[in-house]
Amino acid sequence: MPVSNEDSISLNKYISETGICSRREADKMIEAGRVTINGHATKKGNRVSEGDIVSIDGAEINTRIKRIYLAFHKPTGIVCTTDSKEKKNIISYINHPQRLFPIGRLDKPSEGLIFLTNDGDIVNKILRAGNNHDKEYIVTVNRAISSLFINKMKNGIPILGTVTKKCEIMQLSENTFKIILTQGLNRQIRRMCEFLEYKVIKLKRTRIMNIRLDNIEMGKWRYFTQREIDDINLLISHSSKTEEASVDLNKKFKNAK
Repeated sequence: MPVSNEDSISLNKYISETGICSRREADKMIEAGRVTINGHATKKGNRVSEGDIVSIDGAEINTRIKRIYLAFHKPTGIVCTTDSKEKKNIISYINHPQRLFPIGRLDKPSEGLIFLTNDGDIVNKILRAGNNHDKEYIVTVNRAISSLFINKMKNGIPILGTVTKKCEIMQLSENTFKIILTQGLNRQIRRMCEFLEYKVIKLKRTRIMNIRLDNIEMGKWRYFTQREIDDINLLISHSSKTEEASVDLNKKFKNAK
């Protein structure tokens, strides 16, 4: 009897979860004839079931690797991409011995908290737009904030062919505010401010879900605590986990600016 999709995993995902490479790179290795399942040649779309032996260039690979989760305080100027052609890419900057991927992005001129991991499942779950995970920012703009500005930002701004979701926002000083988003549109806060004729001078992400930037110096990182990992797993326990939800990491982060 054929193995159902529920009892198997796509070959490229199986390879990527080892931390060896991204799914796109796994597909290239498959197309090049470098990958076998149980000694047999493979093609894109093949699936791996429990007990299967997957090898690359004749060497068996193992997905039972230690899962790594980092909280990093990204400085301005660092680019959230895995592309080594970008001299200031986040992977080279951190220089971790394991292959990691950033979860989401933070614009090049922005600073603050970003996660990195080798756990492909958690990447997909956190990034799913429908999962509504909080991200908190402190933002400074070029002129005094009005009550009208706060009200419009809170209730939705038309950008990128859509209207942003309602969000929490609090004024902290004459030209600084805190905002909590559950979306991740490209340069969302900057575009929202620009629509209202404000320019972002400084943008700092201070929290993602249950993890805060507290006590992480700029340019430094730390591992998640076990308590934080447990809490995140609880928060994403109802998140979508489908093949359609998968993220082509290289493609997603290559153009982050």
